[in-house]
Amino acid sequence: MDLYRNAQALQFGRYGMVHVRKAKGTKGSGPRRRNVASIMPWAIESLEDYVVNVRPRYGFPTHPALWLTERGGRLKVGEIEDRFALYRDELGLPEELVPHCLRHSYVTHSIEDGVDPKFIQEQVGHLYASTTALYTAISSDFANTMMLKAIGLAFDSDPGDRALERSGRR
Repeated sequence: MDLYRNAQALQFGRYGMVHVRKAKGTKGSGPRRRNVASIMPWAIESLEDYVVNVRPRYGFPTHPALWLTERGGRLKVGEIEDRFALYRDELGLPEELVPHCLRHSYVTHSIEDGVDPKFIQEQVGHLYASTTALYTAISSDFANTMMLKAIGLAFDSDPGDRALERSGRR
């Protein structure tokens, strides 16, 4: 993983674009490379805090990996899963909650924030929109808001206004 500036999002500094070298490929193919644009300011702030304030404390300034263990090795997937499980269990969260759930949350929150679905599909490296849709679990509040918005657009007015009109209060 490499970090770069994104000319379209200069506010994110050197963390605007993440180049993933070994992303999951399609069935039968090897790992794929892709660029992922940073879109969440809080994530950029957290990453910068880690790089500036935490990473130097490991004492391996020339190590090429971003994520290190306490002994200076590359952080492995199993170590991330183990630490995640430790925190999850300490917090009393459901056992089904695993690091991959964060990917689902990213897709869902991006959809709810109004990010273009095609952009999200490309960000997560899915070939098909149907795969991205499987990752999406929108909240009932969001679904209700979108339904009211769609009804309003279909009738070219606010559904609440029509109810007032019918009751004669308007």
